[in-house]
Amino acid sequence: MVAMTTMGLSQVISGPTHQAGHTLDLVFIVDGGIVRVEEQNILPLSWSDHHLICLSFAVSSNLRRGGGPTKMVRPRRLMDPDGLLRSLGDLPVLETGDPVDVLADRYNRELAGALDTIAPERPLSLRRATSTPWFTEELAVMKRARRGLECIWRKSQDVSDQARAKAAIKAYSVALRAARKAFTTARIASAANRPSELFRVVGELLRPPEAQGLPHDLATRCSDFAHHFAGKVAQIRLELDSSLIVVPEEVTEVPVCSILWDSFRLVLPDDVEGILGSVRATTCALDPCPSWLVKLAKDGLLDWFVTIINASLVQGSVPSCFKQAVVKPLLKKPSLDPSVCNNYRPISNLPFLGKVLEQVVATQLQEFLDDTDFLDRSQSGFRPGHSTETALVALVDDLRRELDRGSVTLLVLLDISEAFDTIDHGILLGRLSGMGLGGTVLQWLRSFLEGRSQMVKLGDTCLDLWPLTCGVPQGSILSPMLFNIYMKPLGEVIRSFGGCCHLYADDTQIHYSFPSNSKEAPRILNQCLAAVADWMRRNKLRINPDKTEALLVSRSSDRGIGWQPVLDGVAIPLKSQVRSLWLAGKKLGFLLFFSFF
Repeated sequence: MVAMTTMGLSQVISGPTHQAGHTLDLVFIVDGGIVRVEEQNILPLSWSDHHLICLSFAVSSNLRRGGGPTKMVRPRRLMDPDGLLRSLGDLPVLETGDPVDVLADRYNRELAGALDTIAPERPLSLRRATSTPWFTEELAVMKRARRGLECIWRKSQDVSDQARAKAAIKAYSVALRAARKAFTTARIASAANRPSELFRVVGELLRPPEAQGLPHDLATRCSDFAHHFAGKVAQIRLELDSSLIVVPEEVTEVPVCSILWDSFRLVLPDDVEGILGSVRATTCALDPCPSWLVKLAKDGLLDWFVTIINASLVQGSVPSCFKQAVVKPLLKKPSLDPSVCNNYRPISNLPFLGKVLEQVVATQLQEFLDDTDFLDRSQSGFRPGHSTETALVALVDDLRRELDRGSVTLLVLLDISEAFDTIDHGILLGRLSGMGLGGTVLQWLRSFLEGRSQMVKLGDTCLDLWPLTCGVPQGSILSPMLFNIYMKPLGEVIRSFGGCCHLYADDTQIHYSFPSNSKEAPRILNQCLAAVADWMRRNKLRINPDKTEALLVSRSSDRGIGWQPVLDGVAIPLKSQVRSLWLAGKKLGFLLFFSFF
């Protein structure tokens, strides 16, 4: 016993284990270990000299094999829409007159409680599993046959067995590659008319393996991303503020305009049901319930949705919980280093019901913009009939027309740093007021912009929310429309110098046409670019000359103009090809040059 004690073991049997009264059967446990004996029973047996030993153990930690990382999940098979509605029972009646924050909080609380009832969270071990949907049953049979022939050869060491094994290995490899190729080809073909699906398939093929995994220290990584995203925007705003001693009155002054729209049109259950069918079921970590389950249970929740949305529209207020966002860093290009924070862009994931509310407002705002014809004719994107394709067609048509006239055209593609994140709320609200918005409409949009916050989330790890004082969230339904309104005056600035422009969200393209022997062209174009840079600064947007590109479009005999455009003091070198609206520059260059000559 002394020897066992020196090894840190304790004997737990405290009574005789043999019918003669001796203690012959011993049980040892580690001192101070995770296992301890809670209860001990020694029972005599009629058919043996030894007694039956019954021990009850208590374990202070998880004994799962491997001890790998876990995450808390809810089994999808338990998440039934009928079960969710039964768990909710008789829903409390919500009144439109109650504060919308109270209504939204009650909705979140009731739905979260019902979900916990039908599908409580449970731990799930994380395992690295390689997805092989192209692996068929025929391949599995070939794999088993190959391994069987390998085993036969290794045992026999016979030359003929070796030849059969090698032939099986080669045949299996050829079939494996063919199956993978056929599966990928079929996926690409099925996504031919669905650009988003096609981009997703190509992204999966090109994404480097290291970009798919998450680092071990997620808390530190979350903190790095949070400081980077917040610090980058703060630094840009500081530089812009320091470059302007006095903000000109034309920026801060609200144009005098009669109020054309001061109240929202309230929604009916059919309106909300239609929007629920059109909005993608993207679940946010802040949602009380998965959005796909909410959409399936919409018949029982529709009255709640209508009450909350109408209360928000009537009160001109957005619930605070709808203004919180979970930021998921997205790698800008698959080829970039995933360990560098600057290679990511912040994509805001917003609560599902908040997106439904945004869609209601966006629909009515788009109707107002169409009725008043407010947006610039050169603005494309997030407008009916103004897509990427129409923007490129318009650009190429303008360039062709100038070539037919014998003119030389200089195309400048501006790069704006963190455009959505640096928008000034005061300037944007002034533009909204200047276009004729007032009453609860303007009040609602002010509430939408102000009091926002966000947090970074990686895996199951997230940081505390931090406030946002400028910008509109990327990933929001309303943000692109508000950005178009914010950028509207830029087209007027460019046209005042005789130039043309095409605006697609934050992609701004300026083209200026002139005779090849013009002496005034350099001066006018550089004045135009200087005015654009000045407008950007005054409107809290930072232009990036180093990433701005320029392309000369001319007849082959007119190539070379002997000067370079200057933007914010930086000469922009002319390139032989550029990228426009995510289409490869070579393809655009083919349209501009090869088709013309």
